[in-house]
Amino acid sequence: MKGLQKLFDPKSIAVIGASNEQGSIGLSLMKNLVGSGYKGTVYPVNPNRKNVFGIRCYKSVLTLPEEIDLAIVATHAKIVPIIIKQCIKAKTKSIIVVSSGFGEIGKEGKMLEKEVKKILRGTGVRLLGPNCLGYIRTDKKINASFAIRNALPGKIALISQSGALCSGILDWALKQNVGFKYFISIGAMLDVDFSDLIEFIQKDKKVESIAVYMETIKDAKAFMKAATKFSKKRPIIVAKSGRFDESARAAISHTGSMAGDDEVFDAAFERAGIVRVENIQELVGCSQALAKQPLPKGNRIAIITNAGGPGVMATDAIIQRKCKLAHLSKRAMKALEKEMPMHWSRGNPIDLLGDAGPDRYKKAIEIVLKEKNVDGIVVILSPQAISKPVEVAKAIAEKISGTSKTVLACWFGENFVEKGREILRKMNVPCYRTPESAIRVFSYMNSYRENIKNLYEAPVETELKVKPDKEKINGIIASYLKRGQIVVNEIDSKEILREYGIPINKTFLSKNAKQAVKEAEQIGFPVAMKVVSDEITHKTDIGGVALNIVSKKEVESQFKKIIKNAKRVRGAKIKGVSVQKMIEAGNIELIIGKKNDSVFGAVIIFGTGGIATEIFKDKSIGLPPLNQNLARRMIKNTKVNKLLNSPRIRLKADVSEITGILTRFSHFVVDFPEVEEVDINPIIVSKGKFYAVDARMVLTRHAKKGFEHLAIMPSRKK
Repeated sequence: MKGLQKLFDPKSIAVIGASNEQGSIGLSLMKNLVGSGYKGTVYPVNPNRKNVFGIRCYKSVLTLPEEIDLAIVATHAKIVPIIIKQCIKAKTKSIIVVSSGFGEIGKEGKMLEKEVKKILRGTGVRLLGPNCLGYIRTDKKINASFAIRNALPGKIALISQSGALCSGILDWALKQNVGFKYFISIGAMLDVDFSDLIEFIQKDKKVESIAVYMETIKDAKAFMKAATKFSKKRPIIVAKSGRFDESARAAISHTGSMAGDDEVFDAAFERAGIVRVENIQELVGCSQALAKQPLPKGNRIAIITNAGGPGVMATDAIIQRKCKLAHLSKRAMKALEKEMPMHWSRGNPIDLLGDAGPDRYKKAIEIVLKEKNVDGIVVILSPQAISKPVEVAKAIAEKISGTSKTVLACWFGENFVEKGREILRKMNVPCYRTPESAIRVFSYMNSYRENIKNLYEAPVETELKVKPDKEKINGIIASYLKRGQIVVNEIDSKEILREYGIPINKTFLSKNAKQAVKEAEQIGFPVAMKVVSDEITHKTDIGGVALNIVSKKEVESQFKKIIKNAKRVRGAKIKGVSVQKMIEAGNIELIIGKKNDSVFGAVIIFGTGGIATEIFKDKSIGLPPLNQNLARRMIKNTKVNKLLNSPRIRLKADVSEITGILTRFSHFVVDFPEVEEVDINPIIVSKGKFYAVDARMVLTRHAKKGFEHLAIMPSRKK
């Protein structure tokens, strides 16, 4: 954040590459700066011009009569490094590079970026861009951009990685009467990034929300820290593109394939209290609603409508978005019965019928506002021949003034209802074109409330009660890396996890059939047998697993069969066959795992395990370190959670033990970054206990010691 004050509140600005040529960026920048009412001094800089836009033009930033706060560079990318050197020599405080032709064009552009970074290093000069639109700050009347239009004043700060989207959003926002205090195109984030801007805007108490269009994050730790701090007081809403990008490599473990990159962003956003929306329209619409309406206290919605169809559409959206249709009390039903026409719906949605006018809407809202079972109201007007969209809009805005409930509106249609929509927006009632849009925004508002509740409720980091032998684990890992192997076999993986209190099913390694029989007799029948080889990861696929073995003779025959099948795998070095107690089939099978995400680092996965892992893909993702509260949230976010708490299944096992397993596993993830991927699958819940019956690890030589977690948590109690 350091150094951004001069960037966003400059007293003097130089436009390097200023021009009189119609359609040029240099001319657009000059027009916007001079025409926006900016009170500071604007200096055009261009060695080939004597004046630009009627203002004297200077040959270089070095020839300006004063040191300037901000230089906007709109030149060819190849000369940008030279220009930046001149700016630094001239003691310019900050720079915006709107020029394209950097990292987005490939190798040559990336080399230019490296050169610019090197020039900036240690100077304290901050740079926004390159390849950005610039920014608009309405309260200071600064339009330091080449956008076609200016922004309306408002209380939203918008940050976008895409300059083209900025132009579209501006155009849309003007039509919707949506205003901004800051409108920032961040570009390639060569220097100033999301975390810098969030920290800077944090200090501006007049900004009520931040809306972000994001493609990626360059400094995940700084982003999480800044976003978590901001979200505790005011909302951050993010629309992130790239939902369906697949992982760059095929993962060796189930865990690696289960946690897609975009799902990790979802988990990170939830951890930081951020609301994620699906598209640009929702980005601004949700920001506006959060700025203008009180947060709902829950997810119970009442629908007031003058048509049955839109009411049904709203009901479908409520169920789809995991909200609830509010149950109306006897008091409310009695009051509505007295005020409504004979054929009203007698329930929620409250259908006022097609001839409903301002008075009927007002009566219905007045009654519903008193309902304790209602957290929010969505008012719908569908155009009928006798509808009065303007009068109804005024009546609603007047009636809800001062209420603590969330009220959103849907004026269904286009031209006939447009004036009514405008009145509602001006009266701080967000109004949408479809019932589904209104319900989605309400659900986002409720998600923000839940996120903030979770941020404040998170207890201190859980202490690790077991005492793992880290020296022993380091020795096992070192032995694999020394041999150039990255896949840790089942025996060693289990031995490592046992140190962290993971409930491992005791497993023995047999070198021959005779030893396997001896170990099976010691364990007690029935037993399970599996091939042990660092090169064979999916043992079942090659016939390397035998289950429910009940005799010595069967142990001998299965040992030979498993070894025979394993030898067919080219390049596999077979260490032997594992023998372990056959756990009776349980009610539920679980998976716990870890993978490394390219942006956020270590992530933990929990969900349905066993053969259903790949079929159902039921999982939740969390960022370490986990505490009891965060582990419970992970479990709650899965479908298998309903089975764990089902009265029909009646598990004798203490379900809270799963949170303990997750938190202990989290400590292992933090302590050993050399372990890139982990699968503990399945964990069988049988006869009241948990058994981790299989485990696999994948190592990396490139781990960074000294784990610093991304999510901000209170420190441990001393």
